[in-house]
Amino acid sequence: MSADATAATPVDAAPPSAPGRAGRDLPVAIVVGLGLGALVLGTLYTVKVAFLGVILAAILVGLWELCRALQVKNVYAPFIPLAVGTVALLVLAYTDGREAMTVAALLTALAVVVWRLAEGAHGMLPDIAAGLMALVYVPFLAGFASLMLAPHDGHRRITAFIATVVASDVGGYAFGATLGRHLMAPRISPKKSWEGLVGSTLACAICGAVIFAALLHVMWWKGAVYSLATVCTATLDDLGESMVKRDLGIKDMGRVLPGHGGLMDRLDSLLPTAPVAWLLLTAFVPVH
Repeated sequence: MSADATAATPVDAAPPSAPGRAGRDLPVAIVVGLGLGALVLGTLYTVKVAFLGVILAAILVGLWELCRALQVKNVYAPFIPLAVGTVALLVLAYTDGREAMTVAALLTALAVVVWRLAEGAHGMLPDIAAGLMALVYVPFLAGFASLMLAPHDGHRRITAFIATVVASDVGGYAFGATLGRHLMAPRISPKKSWEGLVGSTLACAICGAVIFAALLHVMWWKGAVYSLATVCTATLDDLGESMVKRDLGIKDMGRVLPGHGGLMDRLDSLLPTAPVAWLLLTAFVPVH
């Protein structure tokens, strides 16, 4: 067992409440969501470095939740080198760009391997594999958010990134809860429906077109194309995390956010979308 690992206990399911059709306490979820939105916008449009701190804190908590959840399968990803590497990776991505971010990721991977080798051979390979998976899935993907934040119009790029993902989630929930009849992947996620996917696509496309035209001052159709990519990545990763949680036998990654679960349960759509968002925003809205 890794010396830095937290106690190997299963992640508890959220306590019973007055759930909606999606199994959540909807009023509480809305209040928490609005609070998170206020925190994001308040820091993003005042002091960008403060927003970077919000990103960093969220990623560290999400990383801890993931490492803790993996312990259900007696797999112990080395959290300490991952946490140190996360700080370096996100800060360097913001200050020095993608090359520095890549170097930080490679050095963190090396640190994960060396840290785990020092603890003995028993269970070494699964622990190292879990550590490298956690590194790529959480801080490395989050590094692209730091890259988007860095330019002079970074606050607008981040707004487009987050708003379209939120629109995809909200549209999918609204259509799925009211019209959902045909399940998309019942063995993976019993609540995801094709109707929900239609809602995600429509809401995300409208949001992207409006934001690209009004906020980023480019053609609306670029926002629609960007939004289609957002829906694809957000949906695929949502299904992917559902598979992980089913394999681990847990409902949520944590209980930090009432009505939502853990931070990883909110980051699951944002993380895989970040590199796609960075790439398309760089192509459609060049940095001057």
